[in-house]
Amino acid sequence: MPGDNPPRAGQAVSGGRNDSVTKGSAARGGSLLWRAGTRVGTLLASSALAGSLLGLSAHAEAAAAPKAGLSVGTVEVMQLAMFVGVMGAALVSAIFLIRERARTSAQNVELRARLADVNVALQRSEALLNLRDQRVVVWTSENKKPELVGTLPVESGAPEDRAAFLAFGRWLMPRSAAALENAVAALREKAKPFDLVIESQVGAPLEVHGRKSAAHVLVRFVSLSETQRSEARLKIENQRLAADYDTLIGLLDALGMPSWLRTADGRLKWVNRAYAEAVEAENAEAAVRDAKEFLGGQARDAIAAQHKSHPVFEQALSTVIEGDRRMFAVTDFASADGSAGLACDTSAIETIRSEYERTVRSHADTLDQLNTAVAIFDTDEKLRFFNQAFQKLWGLDSGFLHSAPDNALLLDRLRSEGKIAEQPEWRRWKESLLGAYRAVESQEHWWHLPDGKTIRVVANPQPKGGVTWVFENLTEKMDLESRYQTAVRVQGETLDNLAEGVAVFGPDGRLRLSNPAFAVLWGLDADAAKPNVHVSSIRDLCDRRAADSPWGGFVAAITGFDDERRDRHGQTELNNGTVLRYAMIPLPNGQVMMTFVDVTDSVNVERALKDKNEALEKSDQLKNEFVQHVSYELRSPLTNIIGFTELLSLPSTGPLSQKQREYVDHVGSSSSVLLTIVNDILDLATVDAGIMQLDISEVHVDRTIAAAAELVADRLEEHAIRLKVDAATAPKTFHGDEIRIRQILYNLLSNAANYAPEASTVTLACRSLAEGVEFSVHDDGPGMPPDVLDSVFRRFEPRTNGGRRRGAGLGLSIVKSFVELHGGSVRIETGKDKGTTVICAFPDTPSGIRAAAE
Repeated sequence: MPGDNPPRAGQAVSGGRNDSVTKGSAARGGSLLWRAGTRVGTLLASSALAGSLLGLSAHAEAAAAPKAGLSVGTVEVMQLAMFVGVMGAALVSAIFLIRERARTSAQNVELRARLADVNVALQRSEALLNLRDQRVVVWTSENKKPELVGTLPVESGAPEDRAAFLAFGRWLMPRSAAALENAVAALREKAKPFDLVIESQVGAPLEVHGRKSAAHVLVRFVSLSETQRSEARLKIENQRLAADYDTLIGLLDALGMPSWLRTADGRLKWVNRAYAEAVEAENAEAAVRDAKEFLGGQARDAIAAQHKSHPVFEQALSTVIEGDRRMFAVTDFASADGSAGLACDTSAIETIRSEYERTVRSHADTLDQLNTAVAIFDTDEKLRFFNQAFQKLWGLDSGFLHSAPDNALLLDRLRSEGKIAEQPEWRRWKESLLGAYRAVESQEHWWHLPDGKTIRVVANPQPKGGVTWVFENLTEKMDLESRYQTAVRVQGETLDNLAEGVAVFGPDGRLRLSNPAFAVLWGLDADAAKPNVHVSSIRDLCDRRAADSPWGGFVAAITGFDDERRDRHGQTELNNGTVLRYAMIPLPNGQVMMTFVDVTDSVNVERALKDKNEALEKSDQLKNEFVQHVSYELRSPLTNIIGFTELLSLPSTGPLSQKQREYVDHVGSSSSVLLTIVNDILDLATVDAGIMQLDISEVHVDRTIAAAAELVADRLEEHAIRLKVDAATAPKTFHGDEIRIRQILYNLLSNAANYAPEASTVTLACRSLAEGVEFSVHDDGPGMPPDVLDSVFRRFEPRTNGGRRRGAGLGLSIVKSFVELHGGSVRIETGKDKGTTVICAFPDTPSGIRAAAE
């Protein structure tokens, strides 16, 4: 049957454009036909099933008939029933099929009518799109090229070619092309619609509308009618004016000069950033909102009064900016709808003008103080300035000079008064002199006046016209030069008779003068040391006579390669054994004077003394090295002796007699003393080698004093000496090496215990200083005489001086070395029968590890 099979999806139902609408309608019609056929098939199957069931029921009854005793005619009844069932099913199916076909035909007719309407609408839309007054660009997806529908008039200036049309910059004005490109990009990326009026390069306006649907992006270009074109031109002109306005406003806002716009009633409408900064507003909007005025009320009233008669106001006004009063050149233009103003800060210009006027006055005052006569004439050869020296030189009255006489009249008056010499051809001489006004370079003349003066005249043309005349009186200078030459001759005779070699070189490196001793000391010929010989030539000769010649430095200093001009002193030895001591002294006039003295004898004596001193130092070094070596070698045996002595003293070793115990105690105490001496020597050796390092930490004063006192307690108790500690003003802590400070205090207390009388008192005091802490140990012993005091810190120089025992002479040496390593100092206060006080001062924070003095 025609409706048994569904139509193919997308099959064309009517001739025409394969549009999406047509395809949709055909698809819907085919779907209806398919559903109708399905229903008919279902009905036929149902009828057949019913007939089959009826036949099966009859057959069952016939099968049961013999059992029930029925006759054979029942079979025919069954066959008849089956036939009737099949025919009934076929009849019902035919009826349903006819009805479905009629309904399907009606739906097809309806669908064909709808499809025809859609085709008509499509043709009408295509006709509208193909009008010559619009063109549509359609993007169906991101990756496909856009489609163009419709055309634009030729007079619009739009190209017909697809690629040329899409290149908007080729046929649109630059501003319109840029705006369209940005709008299309925003439409495609952000679905932002737009309506624009653009202008082609031929001046034709076009309307552009951009919209985006779910699947398409459309941009429509519409050509306008004459009225619309006029309106569009007005829009474009408005856009231009708005852009120009924005540009001008942006320029004014970027300027560093305050500018403003006012309404017709004088209220602020707009100000730039410079205006806002000048009135100390947060921003320009705040300045307008708060009506902050840049100019004072009096200045604004003056501007308003000027606008009544003239639209432009130009005047310099003052106002206060950041607490300082400044001058501004204000320009304000008024129209019927308002006014606009601009202020240019001229404070710097006014300052420069004032500075220029002060400079001119200062120069005039300076020229008045000069002894050289100066006169300045302008381009008209009129006298505009003269100093007091000019008036004094020529003896002219002030009234005549202030009348601005010309240069020729001034020369005629000087001639008539006999103040300048007569010239054989006066007119030609004067014209030659006045030629300086037409010259480019300066001119120099020498005038010999009737009164015996010699004048050097310099005519210096000015860049803007006029001449500056300088009259220098050289009479005294020439007299001084004569006297100078005489003094030079006397000086030359003096230098020639000196035993010291003297040479003076000029700034150009050439020899100005020298005496014979200079050539003799360096062994130079007379021609080699004559004037105008360059220093490099003398250096070549002198370098041959000395292995370590200083002439390289002389040349650098004389010729200016060494920028530092200072006195230099030194000594050099020639190949023949002569030793010269030299001095190089820069002179004020750029010259350099050099002196050479033969110090050979003095140097020989000095060398002999140095050799002897070096021998003594070497012997002292050998002594120290020997002592250090012996100390190192003694330390190990002493450690063994002390160890075995302590072992013998133990009860577990065995019983000892009283005599043996005394011997063992004596050996132990003597070994401990000897080990202390060896340790002191090693400490001093470490200090001398510069390798001792202090362990700087916080030193607790009371704990350190207690530890040192405990070490010497037995010695003090042996002689009934009492220890008094005075630390009331001492700080609690300071920075230092606690072990070395304890060793310092132990040595001081041991030294005091050695000299303090029986049953006396030794005082250990500590007090705080502004820059640190000070320890002092005092005993009431006999004191130190001056000769002992001078050598008290020397090593290995023990002196009894009333002491109980004679030590190795290292205690105070170690004290001084350790104190100085801390950056402190040691001093001794003593006197006969006054006792001795040793004072050690430590800084609060040691500046670093320093080498201890010998």
